[in-house]
Amino acid sequence: MKFSKWIFILVFSIGYWSWAQQTTTPLPLTTIIKNIEEQYKVKFSYAVADIATISIEKPAAKLSLEETIAYLNAKVPLNFKALDERYITISALNKTITINGTVLDENSNTALPGTSVRTSNSKWAISNKDGNFSLENIPIDAAVTISYIGYGTKEFKAKDFFASGKKGLSISLKPTKEELNPVLIPVFLTAGLQKNTDGSTVLNTKKFGILPGLSDPDVLQSIQTLPGVESINESIANINIRGGTNDQNLILWDNIKMYHSGHFFGLISAYNPNLTNKVVVTKNGTSAEFSEGVSATVNMSTNDEIKNSVSGGAGINLISGDIFVEIPLVKNLEIDLSARHSITDFINTPTYSNYYKKSFQDTEINADNTDKNTQSDFYFYDYTAKILYNLNEKHQFRANIIGIINELNYAENYNSSDDTKSKSSALSQKNMGLGGNWKAQWTNKFSSQLSSYYSRYNIDSRDYRITNDQLLTEANEVIETGTKLNLHYIFNENLQLLSGYQINETGMLNQTRVNNPFYSSTKKSVLLNHVLFSESTFHKNNTFLRLGVRLNYFQKFQKLLLEPRINFRQVLNKQLALKIEGEFKNQTTTQIIDFEDDFLGVEKRRWQLVNNNTIPIARSKQASTGFEFQQNNWNIELTAFYKLVDGITASNQGFYNNFQYKNAHGSYTDKGIEFLINKTNQKYSSWLSYTFSQNNYDFESFSPAVFPNNVDMRHAVTFGFNYNILENFKISIGGNYHSGIPYTKPVEGNETVQNGNNYFVNYDAPNSLNLDDFLRLDASLSYNFKFNSTVKATVRAAVINISNQKNTINRYYKVDPNDPSKAIQVNNQSLALTPNVSFRVNF
Repeated sequence: MKFSKWIFILVFSIGYWSWAQQTTTPLPLTTIIKNIEEQYKVKFSYAVADIATISIEKPAAKLSLEETIAYLNAKVPLNFKALDERYITISALNKTITINGTVLDENSNTALPGTSVRTSNSKWAISNKDGNFSLENIPIDAAVTISYIGYGTKEFKAKDFFASGKKGLSISLKPTKEELNPVLIPVFLTAGLQKNTDGSTVLNTKKFGILPGLSDPDVLQSIQTLPGVESINESIANINIRGGTNDQNLILWDNIKMYHSGHFFGLISAYNPNLTNKVVVTKNGTSAEFSEGVSATVNMSTNDEIKNSVSGGAGINLISGDIFVEIPLVKNLEIDLSARHSITDFINTPTYSNYYKKSFQDTEINADNTDKNTQSDFYFYDYTAKILYNLNEKHQFRANIIGIINELNYAENYNSSDDTKSKSSALSQKNMGLGGNWKAQWTNKFSSQLSSYYSRYNIDSRDYRITNDQLLTEANEVIETGTKLNLHYIFNENLQLLSGYQINETGMLNQTRVNNPFYSSTKKSVLLNHVLFSESTFHKNNTFLRLGVRLNYFQKFQKLLLEPRINFRQVLNKQLALKIEGEFKNQTTTQIIDFEDDFLGVEKRRWQLVNNNTIPIARSKQASTGFEFQQNNWNIELTAFYKLVDGITASNQGFYNNFQYKNAHGSYTDKGIEFLINKTNQKYSSWLSYTFSQNNYDFESFSPAVFPNNVDMRHAVTFGFNYNILENFKISIGGNYHSGIPYTKPVEGNETVQNGNNYFVNYDAPNSLNLDDFLRLDASLSYNFKFNSTVKATVRAAVINISNQKNTINRYYKVDPNDPSKAIQVNNQSLALTPNVSFRVNF
């Protein structure tokens, strides 16, 4: 009897378990409909495509027909309606719904506050401190993207949230190795700009919103909205971060070091934003794995995830057209491609004309001479390609290539009484990079990344001078290879360690040749550097601390440099946090500015390697401290900084004074404060930033030894206001102001001096005067619409310098060729009122 009793209990349990599984396990809706038709003797009328992919839990058998229909309407994003006792129709919902959810860390199951939630109809939200979010009026078929820096991204359809109702969908994100440095401010100034806990700023181009004056999300123009980031001459090729020169910024593209940053000789970014997925800007407290850039680090990275379907886009504006595509070939293999080309081959737009005048003012290309007529042909293009291959879940391989090209051809015809003479000149500027990396996850706690790159930069010019039948050719070439191994170990959820080794070899060539009289000069140099680096990152509750050290060995000079780094943030209460950052850095490359042989007057800068003698290794020491206040979408920051850069040379500063042709090395010190106030919500964002800084040179061999820096900008203000007029219609208005930069005037009454047969400007005290203040107002409009559920389009219009303000951005003097005893004042002007329009389609 006991045995029979246990057999009965076992059979009953198996039967109950099977029934329970059938009740709770989701079944295809098509199966459920057939069962209801048989049970209640009814017929459903529907389109197969509407229900083919839907699965839900089976309704209880005890429910009446009316209760069953109510259950289906609550669980399925379709409309079930009984026409009579026999027939029931199923139709698609042509309406919007409210979606709710909670975002959690997959490992710890804790909430992820600050998660970005975006929909394909341009709605967005940020999860609260409990990880919860809610969005209203979302189309039933809209795509929903859940993303958080340091975690993998997940995508859903709005209808996936339907059955969860008010409770919402529970979403778990898988952390990556960046998890100890999460997003601090999810929307910073505009959508797509975020701020990390370590103080770095992240530009996510895929989610980029709108900024004043931009018709497209220009990577390097966008970062100039940040306090402490300016350009004294509106040029991408001359971004000044906390008083530094552009060549003091480390620019990386997918771990490839780049030596060139702008098209149109600096007016627009050379990096296509459509595949440049993320840009991280670090002004201080840099990770120990980076150096070679004593001012700041701009680290760009492209898409690194293999997708399930083809995506891409194309666009055109009044300067260029571009196309990009991301193609998954198989489950574990993808190729991403992009290309952009100027449209100046076909049409000269007002935008192009203004850019051309700005780029080539005060050069022989733009010279106004009635005795000759000129013709110029200028164009640019860039391209990228990336291969993504996953061997398995633990090993990923990536390889990529980037090319940036600017070409200028220039012709002149001289008319004289005897005959007509013609000359042709050319300028070519290129940067090509190759890179590859292997990421390996050896255990749950230990991972590695091995990366290598090759970068080649060339600028070549040919200038034929008719007056003395002279052909001048110049070349500047940089070839650099590098390999870096990162080892990453996770001790626990609060503590991580990064260590690694890096080796770089950099070779540079500078060449000048003249045919009449014959002269040739070729200078080559090579430098090999070895680096060991290590840092630990601790992040628990309200404390973030990153401590690092970098040991550099310069083989040619047999020299060691030790560089400590610190990045600390402590939350004092719910609204207020203290931050402290500091770093030592070095740089072995610099740009020498050559006024005598200046590449047709367009690009005067030539890359050179340090020799630890006349060109020493540049070294920087920087410290900053400040407070951050956050409450009710208000973000207020105040930072004080001190920066000392030693080892600069007079030849790389571009002096227009009596030190113009002198060889010396010295230092500069920049100290000041940065202030930012930003208010953001789903409808609008407004911001105001102010930077005060005092930037002085110190050249011991000069008299005076201390004088204002060429980029000394005492006061700088940026401001802006973005507003969503409609759900898909946005406007952005803003501008920037800064005090005029220093310049040097000639001695009054004794403007020039003679040395042999040559005359030179006799300058007064260096940088003792300032230009008038700079002010520029910009605006942008953006309109989004859809051709269908998968193809979206954006139309944008932008105007730079709405008021057509005439700003002088540089002033210098040259000897009057008609009267050598006098000096002529030369003013370089800013960009005039410049409109631009873009149209883009993404799928």
